[in-house]
Amino acid sequence: MAAIPAGVIARLKGARHVVVFTGAGASAESGIPTFRDQQSGLWRHFDVQSLATPEAFDRDPALVWGWYEWRRVQVLASEPNAAHHAIAGLAARVERPTLITQNVDDLHERAGSRKVLHLHGRLCAPYCSACRSEYQAAPQPLQAQAGCRLEPPRCDRCGGRVRPGVVWFGECLPSGPWEQSVEAACRCDAFLCIGTSSLVEPAAGLTRAAIAAGAVTVQVNLDSTCLDDFVTLNLRGPAATVLPELLADVWPAVE
Repeated sequence: MAAIPAGVIARLKGARHVVVFTGAGASAESGIPTFRDQQSGLWRHFDVQSLATPEAFDRDPALVWGWYEWRRVQVLASEPNAAHHAIAGLAARVERPTLITQNVDDLHERAGSRKVLHLHGRLCAPYCSACRSEYQAAPQPLQAQAGCRLEPPRCDRCGGRVRPGVVWFGECLPSGPWEQSVEAACRCDAFLCIGTSSLVEPAAGLTRAAIAAGAVTVQVNLDSTCLDDFVTLNLRGPAATVLPELLADVWPAVE
C-alpha cells in the first residue's frame, strides 16, 4: 500500500463519525462473484443482470429463484475476509461508526459488525411478493450448482409466491436504511468507500455527498472510478489487503 500523507492520517484520527461504505469488491475475496464477473456453469448463458428484475421474476419465477438460491449457497459456503474483520474491529475504535453496504450477503454480520445498513437488501431475508410478510422458514441449503431451476416457496400467511429479499433493478431502496445512510454521509467526518465501482445509483451518490459535506474521503478499489479526482485519497489494491493496513496505520489497535 502506498504511503498515506500525514495530513490525511491526522484527519482520520481526529474523526468522530466514520462511515464505511462497501461494495462487491469487499466480498469478492471471500469467493463471492460480482455481477461483472464471469459466471459459472449454465449461468454463463444468461445475462444475469436481466434476472435481477421484477419482470423476470413474474415471467419465470423458477429461473430467478434458482439463480438467487445458487448465489445464497455461495454465500453460505463463504467466510468473512480480512476486510470484513477489520471493519468490525473499527467499530470499537471510533466514537460513532456507521457501516453501509451495497452487498446482499451477511459477511459483515458474521465478522461481528452490528447495525449494518443494507441498501440492496439481503439474500437471507426473503419475503412474500404479495403481502410482503417475511418468510420465516428459511430455505434448506442446496448443492451449489449453476443453472438450477427451483419453484419458489409459498407464503405461510397468504399463499403468495416468496421472492428473494434483494432490491432489483427498477425498485426503490428501502427507505429506512437509505435515509439513515444519506444523513450519515452528510454529517460524517470521514468516509471510507471500499470496493465499489461508484456506478450504481442512487447509492453511488453517498460518496459525493460526503465530499460535498467536507469529510475526508478515502477510496479503496482495484480499479479507477469516476470519483478518483474528487476523493481525498485513492488506494489501489484488494480490500482484504489494503483496508486492514489502512486501519492499522490510523487506528493501530485495529487488527
